[in-house]
Amino acid sequence: MRRVRFYEYGGPEVLRVEEAEVPRPGPGELLVRNEAIGVTLPMVRKVRDGGVPLPGVLGGEVAGRVAVVGPGVTGFAVGDRVTALCFTDAYAEQSVVSAAMASPVPEGAGAVAAVALVRSGLVALGAYASARPEPGDSVLVTGAAGGVGHLAVQLARARGASRVVAAAGSAAKAGFLRGLGADEVVCYDDASWGEPVDIVLDAVGGELLSSAVAALAPGGRLVAYSSGGGTIAAYDLLVGGRSVTGFQMARTAAIRPALVEGWRQELWGLLAEGRLTVSVHAELPLTEAAEAHRIIEARANLGKVVLVP
Repeated sequence: MRRVRFYEYGGPEVLRVEEAEVPRPGPGELLVRNEAIGVTLPMVRKVRDGGVPLPGVLGGEVAGRVAVVGPGVTGFAVGDRVTALCFTDAYAEQSVVSAAMASPVPEGAGAVAAVALVRSGLVALGAYASARPEPGDSVLVTGAAGGVGHLAVQLARARGASRVVAAAGSAAKAGFLRGLGADEVVCYDDASWGEPVDIVLDAVGGELLSSAVAALAPGGRLVAYSSGGGTIAAYDLLVGGRSVTGFQMARTAAIRPALVEGWRQELWGLLAEGRLTVSVHAELPLTEAAEAHRIIEARANLGKVVLVP
C-alpha cells in the first residue's frame, strides 16, 4: 500500500510517498481501508516545526470501511463504514486505529463529510461547550474559514449565539463566511475587531492571541484550541475579569467518552437537518499530500482539505 511520511523537517516538499506493508491491527484496534483523510494545521506545523522523531508519521482523521477487526474488539465488523482519529500513518491507503476512537458513519453520510465531523466538528463543538455559553452570548471565531473554524461559526449560530463574528486573514473570505451565518467579518490586521464579545474561540494562537484576548468583553472567556502557542499577559486577564482555557480533543475523548459521543450525535443530527454544512475546499489524491499542506500553510482554504486514496 502507499503511505506518506517525512524524513526531514521542512515545508510540504519534504513529504514522501512510499510503498509499505499493510499493517495488522493489534488488540483493541481496527484496520480501516481509507476513503477520505482530513488534513489539519497541526499536522502541517508538525512537519515544519519538528520536535518529533524521524521518520515522521502523520496522524489525522480518516473515514472508510473496516478491513480487519483486531483481537478483543466488539461492536464492529468487516465492511462497516467508520470514521476515526488515527494517531499514526493516517496519510495511507489503510490505517490502524483504536476501536475506542472509531464510530459508525450513518447511512447517507459521505466519507468526506464524515472525516470533517470526526475531529473538526468535535473540536469546534467541544471548544464552544468549554466556553460555558449562556443564552444570548456573542461569539468570535478566529481561523473562521478553516476546517474547524467554518464549522464553529455554524455551531455558534445553531446553539443560539446572539452575534457571530468571523475573523480571517483576508477580506476575500468575507462572502464565504457570511454565507455560513456570520453576522460580521473582520480581518486580523483591522484596527478594531468591532464590539467586544463574550466568547472567543481561537484556532490561531501565536502573535494573534493578544488581539483575541483584547476582543473579549468584561467577563469574557477565550478557548484556545490552537497548536500555535502564544503568550498572554496576566494583567490583560485581570482587567475586566477575563479568562482563558485550553481545549484538547484527545484528552476529552479519553476521560469523558460519553460526552464526546453526545457531541458526535448532535453533529450528525445537525448535518441531517441541514443546519450544518461541511465545506470542502479541495479533494486531492494521496499522492498530492504536499499540495494539501501548501494550501493550508498559505491559509488559502475555505473549509476542509481532504486527501482521497
